[in-house]
Amino acid sequence: MPFLGNRRCREGLAAAALLVAGGAASAQGRITATITDREGAPVPQTVIYAEGLGALGSASDLPRPMAVMDQRDRRFVPHILVVRTGTEIQFPNSDTVSHHVYSFSPAKAFELALYRQGAVHPPLLFDTAGEVTLGCNIHDDMVGYILVVDTPYFAMTDGKGEVALDGLPSGRYRVHVWTPRLKRLDLPAPVEVDVAEGATAPFAARFTAKLSPGHAAGDSSLSWSRY
Repeated sequence: MPFLGNRRCREGLAAAALLVAGGAASAQGRITATITDREGAPVPQTVIYAEGLGALGSASDLPRPMAVMDQRDRRFVPHILVVRTGTEIQFPNSDTVSHHVYSFSPAKAFELALYRQGAVHPPLLFDTAGEVTLGCNIHDDMVGYILVVDTPYFAMTDGKGEVALDGLPSGRYRVHVWTPRLKRLDLPAPVEVDVAEGATAPFAARFTAKLSPGHAAGDSSLSWSRY
């Protein structure tokens, strides 16, 4: 007959580990955000990111996964990509036509010379925080954005203008709101928010400046001031 003591011990340790993990997860807090325009209508595809203050500032132990900015149907997919500083981004061409991707933005200036469907460039490292505007030298109507932030806590609003940042250690955070549809000076000022263990901190922002129309395929490229 097999000895069951070791198995029972392992099962007990596994159950204890699950309880500890569950307790740690439940101790984390969250921020829920609602973003509206000056008429009170929800604003989708708005980026919310929270920078931890004090000891929360680095969160250096969290991974920086590889990200992808694809090209399909003469569009950048996704239209807006948010990554943490130190992330490598791949730029595959999944389109049926060639592209020539570039950016003149201070946060990351680069050029990926003409390449066809299936061609692969080495990934690029984005190690400076800021807004990166993408264009294509062949298709002027292609515009995309990469927002590089110094925090692992970020998300984008849904069609209702709502979003939640989950898994936040308790502490104080500076919450930022960003959209390419407003000039930098028209963006709301950052707001400091306290997050308690296992609690939800509500956050709301209302844009007071008029939003530019959302970009759609076939639109002309944005003004050079975006670069």
